[in-house]
Order: sequence, then structure tokens, then C-alpha cells
Amino acid sequence: MPRPTHWFLSLIVALLTSPALAVEVLAGEVRVAVASNFAGVMEPLADAFTEHTGHQLRLSYGSTGKHYAQIRQGAPFDVFLAADETRPRRLEAEGVGVPGTRFTYAMGVLVLWSPTGEIADPVQSLKQARRIALANPRLAPYGRAAQETLQAMGLWESVGAEAVRGENIAQAYQFVATGNVGLGFIALSQWQTRPQGDYWLVPETHYQPIVQQAILLRDTPSARAFLRFLQSDTARTLIRDGGYR
Repeated sequence: MPRPTHWFLSLIVALLTSPALAVEVLAGEVRVAVASNFAGVMEPLADAFTEHTGHQLRLSYGSTGKHYAQIRQGAPFDVFLAADETRPRRLEAEGVGVPGTRFTYAMGVLVLWSPTGEIADPVQSLKQARRIALANPRLAPYGRAAQETLQAMGLWESVGAEAVRGENIAQAYQFVATGNVGLGFIALSQWQTRPQGDYWLVPETHYQPIVQQAILLRDTPSARAFLRFLQSDTARTLIRDGGYR
């Protein structure tokens, strides 16, 4: 059998050592469970991450409570981006999350949104609304924050009792956006993604801080790379510009 010529061997070496091929060979897929409120920021983050590393993200959006239950039942996620700090801490304590990988990636901001009118007086607007929307407080941290806000305003028993409750903050947003209700508590990031109407920035004193934490579930190089990227200056700028503190 003829031996490979020198130029052919050189070509093989060049191909194997080229940066483009190296990225393709080493690139992996990261399965990420993402809190619904973070969807608007997650898309540009995913694009930037792929551009920087070559790795791809497979994203699954939902309420933090449901994701937590799925992960405990063995759902094959590599990373969990929650809308609170409670579930990631539990997963770490239960031995499901990788110890020492939990960190805060965003601080959530709650707003009361009206797509059609001005909110000059939030108390009066809430009292006059036929119904409002919020995420389920048992499943979604933004729903819990909405409940705490209404309690602080003395309106939970009246307004909160009649509220339409979405499974997650994305569903609460849809109830308002489609006109099913006139007002709703949503994440500031959701409004910034599709600015419409008016919103009232809920004072931070009305609800417990929405500390959104991430945790590694499956220790792979690509998943580790994503968590490192999430703490980079590039990611922090995108998150801050997307309506988070």
C-alpha cells in the first residue's frame, strides 16, 4: 500500500489543529432548566455563549417549583437556573446538585403592568380592576413576591382572592397580554422584552428579594463552561440590561 505523501500528512495535521475544528470536536450540548421570567435574557445569552465557546444550549422554560420536582424525579438537566435560592440550596443539600457550584446570577424586579392604561395610583388601579393576574405563589417566586406585595398594600384578601393564577410568570404575562385581565404582576425583564402600556415599579420593601440562583446538576466540561460564562462580564451586562439587578 502506498505511503501517504508529506503534503497529505501536513494537511491532516493542519485540519486537526485548526481552531474551528477543535471547537467543533470539543463542542457539547448543555441542557438547562430555566425559570420562565428569564426567557427574554436567556436567548441572547445562549447566542453569546455559543459564539464564545461553540457549545449549544438546550433550553427548557417553566416554573421553578415544577423544574425542582422534575429534577428530583431524575429529569436529565445539566444546569438549573432558578427564580429563587431555596430550590438550588435544597438540591445541593439533597446531593442532587454539585456541591460548591451554587451562585446568584440575577436579582429579580417585580412590576405591576397595564398594557392599555396609565397606572397613576397603583392602589386604586388594583381596586378598580375586575381581575388581575399573577403567577402561582406556591410554584413561582414572582408569584410569591406578588402575594407579599398585595399583603403589604392590604389588598391580598380582596384583590388577591380573585386573581387569575398562572402556572408560571410567563403564563401570568400572557393573561394580561391577551386582554383576559387588565393588570398583572410580571417581571420587569418581560416588559422590557416587549414594551407596551405602563407599569408600576413595585418598591423593594414590599417583597422579599428575588434572589435567582444557578446550580450545576451534571458535571461536564460544557456545563462548567456555561456556568463560568454566566459569571463573565459579557453575561452580567446582558443580564443587567435585561431588567435585573
